[in-house]
Amino acid sequence: MRRTPDVSPRRLSDVSPQLRQLKYLVVDECIKEDLKASKSFEDLSSISSGGLSSIEERILRITGYYGYQPWSFRYSRGERGRETVRGTEDGKGEAGGGGGGGGARRLGRRAGPVCCHPCHCSVGQLKKALWGSAVVLSVCSSWAGTSQLAKTTFRTFDAPFAITWFATAWNILFFPLYYAGYAWSSEEKQSPLQRFRECCRLFGDDGLTIKIFFSKLAPFCVLWTLTNYLYLLALKKISATDASALFCCNKAFVFLLSWIVLRDKFMGVRIVAAIFAIAGIVMITYADGFHSHSVIGITLVVASASMSALYKVLFKMLLGSAKYGEAALFLSVLGLFNITFITCVPVALYFTGIEHWTPFSLVPWEKLCGMAILLLSFNILMNFGIAVTSPTLISVGVVLSVPVNAVADAYSSDIVFNGVRVIAILIICLGFLLLLLPEEWDRLALEFISRFKVSKKEEAIEERGEPGFAGQSRHKGSRTSTATFAHSF
Repeated sequence: MRRTPDVSPRRLSDVSPQLRQLKYLVVDECIKEDLKASKSFEDLSSISSGGLSSIEERILRITGYYGYQPWSFRYSRGERGRETVRGTEDGKGEAGGGGGGGGARRLGRRAGPVCCHPCHCSVGQLKKALWGSAVVLSVCSSWAGTSQLAKTTFRTFDAPFAITWFATAWNILFFPLYYAGYAWSSEEKQSPLQRFRECCRLFGDDGLTIKIFFSKLAPFCVLWTLTNYLYLLALKKISATDASALFCCNKAFVFLLSWIVLRDKFMGVRIVAAIFAIAGIVMITYADGFHSHSVIGITLVVASASMSALYKVLFKMLLGSAKYGEAALFLSVLGLFNITFITCVPVALYFTGIEHWTPFSLVPWEKLCGMAILLLSFNILMNFGIAVTSPTLISVGVVLSVPVNAVADAYSSDIVFNGVRVIAILIICLGFLLLLLPEEWDRLALEFISRFKVSKKEEAIEERGEPGFAGQSRHKGSRTSTATFAHSF
């Protein structure tokens, strides 16, 4: 909106061009709140209620010609505070003259809008950062602890499939834990059965039927079991550091499968990340000298990462996206399927002599339960951690488990960290981080660089004292004072 700087309008005809533009004016919500809290708006309300102003004066006050421009972003909170103090003083004067009601109403309206102080924003950002850091550390510690405890358990209980079955059985706790959190935090209360039926919509209009139980859940349960079983088998052959680093390649496999099967968007940077992952696998194999144990262990971890990637892509293809309750129900049903139909497998492995169980009294239950709890916590954070932080930070927690495992292996085993192994681990982690870049990462990077350059230019102008702006303001001030003097004369 333009305003003539030379003369102040006194008639409606002087601002008729501006009035015709009012219907095209779009005002933000925060500007509307500033307008409601402004002195011009309140003076207009008080004058209009007493019938002391004409329609021209009302329009001139609303459009800002009496000193208030609501569209100006320079109207700061400090100016509003000073205006509030002036309004309070005006209210006291009116109270002395018999107008106490008007002063009280004015002060009450100013106290109504909630101010957006920068401290409030910083507190919210601080809470979000703390929650994100807590989730990242929890993901890192739970995944690293699972690997270390599993490797320690094999010393006294060498039955990887039985451990896999035992840990997967704990998935049945997902939906009860979800419902406990839902009942504690949600205002709209539903019974467990009602919530169960609502979450069953993930499987279709008919809900969870026997046909869907075997046709859709059986493949996922098999992939889940294979992912964990192959990873535990690999921990018997290689160190937890190599296993956790190689398992990060599942992100690259997810991208390749999504690009081929789901026709996702092609991104060159993700192809580079996949190449890094493959190069890291080869370098880790070379670092161990292509021994049989290391080659078998690396193959098992890569197969485990492939099963994990296939699980994720198949879930997206068959079921799509899932809400929190639906994901919790799905994982609980996986645990139920594992208990019902997979129990016979570890028993068959025991009687055939493939796996050897120690006597029941010598089973390290504390280590088994600890590993199962850590794995359950890891899966909870991976599936529900996005409620408090971004998925990118959660994935960063998986990468951070690699150096944690490296520190633990350096003290608990005889692993040798030669240069090739360190470079291979760094290449795999770099490829994993490249896969976390958003699709518009190039545009966002260019915008960041342009904003950085603009901020640098503004700082340089401020350091020089802004001579052009100062001269312009002095020139404008002289013109305004001359016009005012001529008009008064």
